[in-house]
Order: sequence, then structure tokens, then C-alpha cells
Amino acid sequence: MATVLIDKLLQAAIKQGVSDIHIVVGQPPVFRLHGRMRKLETKTLEGEDAVALMKSITPERCQRELQESGSTDFGFAFGDAARFRVSVFKQRGFISMVLRQIPNDKLTPEQLGLPEAVVKMVHRPRGLFLVTGPTGSGKSTTLASLINLLNETLDHHIITIEDPIEFYHDHIESTINQREVGVDVPSFSEAIRRALRQDPDVILVGELRDLETIEAAISAAETGHIVFGTLHTNSAQGTVNRIIDAFPGNLQDQIRTQLASTLIGVVAQTLLPRIGGGRCASYEVLNVTPGV
Repeated sequence: MATVLIDKLLQAAIKQGVSDIHIVVGQPPVFRLHGRMRKLETKTLEGEDAVALMKSITPERCQRELQESGSTDFGFAFGDAARFRVSVFKQRGFISMVLRQIPNDKLTPEQLGLPEAVVKMVHRPRGLFLVTGPTGSGKSTTLASLINLLNETLDHHIITIEDPIEFYHDHIESTINQREVGVDVPSFSEAIRRALRQDPDVILVGELRDLETIEAAISAAETGHIVFGTLHTNSAQGTVNRIIDAFPGNLQDQIRTQLASTLIGVVAQTLLPRIGGGRCASYEVLNVTPGV
């Protein structure tokens, strides 16, 4: 029964263009559509409903992690229609889930409205390129579009490091290896260090979430690779300060110097309501020049 219900929920979410599905005990499933939360006109979920829905899609290893730590993240494909990134967690003793829809079709930079300057940046042979913004602002979609562009036009070796893998990439002109933290490698920083021995041209780091990962990404950019990464900051200028402030005071001058030589650009983005419905992306671009 749970499998049938989750299939119907996923089908409805894909058909309506929903960004997120919320499963919380005490209310019906909730869809986030164009930034608004909308409760479905269906039964109120009870504890056993949430457990059954969770077990119908959650791998065994993630169920064990949920029991041990109270939360887990993973991704899965719903046929050929879409992928979903899932966060399962406990609250008030019950199971809750949030499923983020990841469309299979990758939009082009033109369809996303990315400035031409951004496309030129990512064709640079080396350096650090960052996409920033709040949660749900489309950072993963932007990076997937840019990686797909490189995949279609250059004969590169591209390594992505994600938690979990969101967009799947086929081998087109490039060779692509996608490593999932917790499945293929224990951590982001470890994956970056190992990647340097795997003949990469491009390394994508799903999230620069800690000091060790930031340090490894900067080092990889210094050694002649182009490194893509994301941060949760609200402005391009604030991104630079955020990276520097992550380091102890005695290392900040050194990191400032390293960033000056490796950072090639920052795109800060957010989603804004569109007149007539829907949302569109707004971009702030920092193009690093000698003056900057």
C-alpha cells in the first residue's frame, strides 16, 4: 500500500512541477509549488503511514543510519521521469521526510538566463568557480547545466563529489565519474584528495561545508584543475569573506593570497516570483579580475 501511495505522490509532484514534498505526521502530505506550501486534500498522516512511506524508498544502509543518528540523506530515481533527493529525520519521536525533485532534463545556460560571462568563466583551464545562494535557490540546477555544457563541448575527465548524487550525467564528449559521499567515499575532503590522483580536468564539489573541504578545494584549484563548488551565502562579496572567516586568524592572510590566485568567479543567485506565476532566477556575478 505504501509503495502505491508514494508512487502516486511522486507522479503528482512531477506532473505539477512541485519542487518539494513534505511528509509530516499530523497533517496530509504537503507540496511546495513556486515557493508556496500547499496541503493535499487527502488523509492526515499517522505514525505508521510515515514509517511505511519511509521504508518504501529508503535503502537499508540509510535506515540503519536513521536509527543511529536520527537522520539520513539519499537520492533515488523514479523511473525515467525524475530523481529525488531525500532527507529523512526524526521529530517528536515520529518519522518526517522532505523529497526534493530533481528533473532529468538539464536546462541550458541560456534557458536558465545565465550571463555569457559565466559561460566564459567555466571554460577557463584552472581555478575555483563558486555558485552560492540560500537553500532551494537552484544552485544544483545551475551547476548541472554548466557541467552538461562542458560535457557536450570538451573532451575532459569530470569528477563530481556529491551528497547525495543529484543529476546523473552521461558520457558525451567527456568522461564523467560521480562519487557519492557515504557510498563511494567517506567525505568530501577525502574525495578531493583522491581525485587529484585520478587525472581530472574538472572537479565538482557538491558543498564546501567545512574547513577541511574548503582547504582541499582551494589546493585542487591551485594544482591546475577547475573546481566547481557551492556555498550558502547571499552575495558574491560575502562569499569571499565567508571562506576567509572559516579559517583561523593566523591562516587568513595565506588563504586570502591563495584565493586571489585561484578564484575565477562567483555566481550568487536567488529565485524571485514571476509575474503571472512561477519563479525566475536572479544572478549576481563576481568576475575576478586583477583589479578585484
